Parts: sequence; structure tokens; C-alpha cells
Amino acid sequence: MRSEFDNLRNNPLHDVKSDVNGEKQIIKIYRFEHLIAKRNTLKKSIRYFAVSGYQQFLVDEVS
Repeated sequence: MRSEFDNLRNNPLHDVKSDVNGEKQIIKIYRFEHLIAKRNTLKKSIRYFAVSGYQQFLVDEVS
């Protein structure tokens, strides 16, 4: 899901919020103030989460 997450994150229509607390980093992606995807990073562990149907928010090409 990494490339799909980057696609969502780089979309100018989406809002991205980041929070860092020590070794933990959370990046959340919103569309119309609704959370659509999230990435949790703790040390070397990376986990991706998304709402069902997140594929509708993907774009073919993001500049």
C-alpha cells in the first residue's frame, strides 16, 4: 500500500496532518475532513491503514 499511500498523500485535494512523538510518527490523510488513510511508524515498523473504498480517492497521476 506504500505507493497508494504516497498517491493519496501527494494529491492536492487531500489534507495531510503529521504528528511526531519521540520515536512514533503518525501521518493522517483527510478528504473533506474525513480520515481516509493513516500511516504509523514506530522505530522500523511501518503500518498502513485505510477506509474501505479508499481506491476511489486515488488519482492516475499527481504532479
